[in-house]
Amino acid sequence: MDNTALILARLQFGFTLTYHFWFVGLTLGLSVLVAIMETQYIRTHDPSYKTMAKFWGRLFLVNYAMGIVTGLVNEFQFGMNWSEYSRFTGSVFGPPLAFEALTAFFVESVAIGIWVYGWDKVSRQAHLALIWLVALASNYSAFWILSANSFMQHPVGYAVNNGRLELNDLTAMITNPYLFYQYSHTVLSGLVLSGYFVMSISAYYLRRREHTGLFLQSFKSGLVCAMIATVLVIVTGHFYNQYLAYTQPMKLAASEALWQTTEPAPFLVFAIIDQNSGRNTYELALPAGLSVLAYNTPHAPVKGMNALQAELAERHGPGYYIPAVTILFWSFRGMVGIGFWLVFLAALNCWYWRKQQLDSSPALLKVTMWSLPLPYLAVTMGWMMTEMGRQPWIVYGLLLTEKGVSKVVPAASVWISFITYVVVYTGISLAALYIIRKIILEGPGNLQKQDR
Repeated sequence: MDNTALILARLQFGFTLTYHFWFVGLTLGLSVLVAIMETQYIRTHDPSYKTMAKFWGRLFLVNYAMGIVTGLVNEFQFGMNWSEYSRFTGSVFGPPLAFEALTAFFVESVAIGIWVYGWDKVSRQAHLALIWLVALASNYSAFWILSANSFMQHPVGYAVNNGRLELNDLTAMITNPYLFYQYSHTVLSGLVLSGYFVMSISAYYLRRREHTGLFLQSFKSGLVCAMIATVLVIVTGHFYNQYLAYTQPMKLAASEALWQTTEPAPFLVFAIIDQNSGRNTYELALPAGLSVLAYNTPHAPVKGMNALQAELAERHGPGYYIPAVTILFWSFRGMVGIGFWLVFLAALNCWYWRKQQLDSSPALLKVTMWSLPLPYLAVTMGWMMTEMGRQPWIVYGLLLTEKGVSKVVPAASVWISFITYVVVYTGISLAALYIIRKIILEGPGNLQKQDR
């Protein structure tokens, strides 16, 4: 297979997985919010909470279905475009995916079916238990998926036998320190996404002064979720980045555009990067900022990409081990910048809530409503940094990406499947957006009549 096919296979996998995660990320947090709303209904007997659970539950179901549909094709890609990777890691990658399907996905699918059709057919307590099962299983599912990804980032509990990886310690895999940082950061990102999803749609109704009581309560639920989760996602992101200094120093150095080992290392606010010549042609730097962020001290040296490139070449043989620096540099800054904006916006909304002026501040509601794309953009940038920062490795330190691609699939075939995925994904996404828009525009009016 030539480089064209390799590039197309990477683009295809990145495209489908990003699409998939937009829906999955929302369901991770929205399932929890719906469960909390129904818990409030059981606790207070206030029918408005039941209407909230039903309304947001309908939006959750559309995203849940889209998460399943867009996730199915990824497994086909392992066999078609990444057969060498599957052959090398199959015995390691298979168990977590099997555990996910047999436990989390099975429980989730059964519980969600009864929850949808079980309103007023099973006891309130049993119905509440079902939505909590869905919420827990969704996040448990993410644990197994991310345990497989964490192995690719930081392999543990394996042996190499006859040119293939074999898992010899499942405990090591599910207690992989990388998994702890990645899972907490990802789940919290899902809560941020769902919090702003609920806030943005609620803001739409509050600006129109329709169903004010119900959407003011929804807005507050989303706001509490977004406020707490956004602060925590920044905190976990900081520790995640510090962990990279030990496990993937090249990813850290590339995301900071640090070419030379420096003591103390500055944090670059802005840089014009020339990867071909291995330098930055312009820098706006905060002195010692990176040393403090990475090691909590202004005196710590941070290894640069040139030194790390020499170390990796000595350890693994000749090759170019530096990832796409410009993309990583700006993805990291975009993600962090959006994170701080979302904290500020949530804090501002909290201030107006405290003054009891949330529903009478149209400018703030409008800004909140139009900020919805930002958490989607942030999770995309975070995912790009995670996956592209690992390059050129598909399994860090063990298998190069160019060695994992299928050898017998020509570029023309990958072109065809890539274009097909783009067309199909665009079509089903437009259909999903149409349904979501229809649910939002219909509002909770009919649901309120049913619940009276």
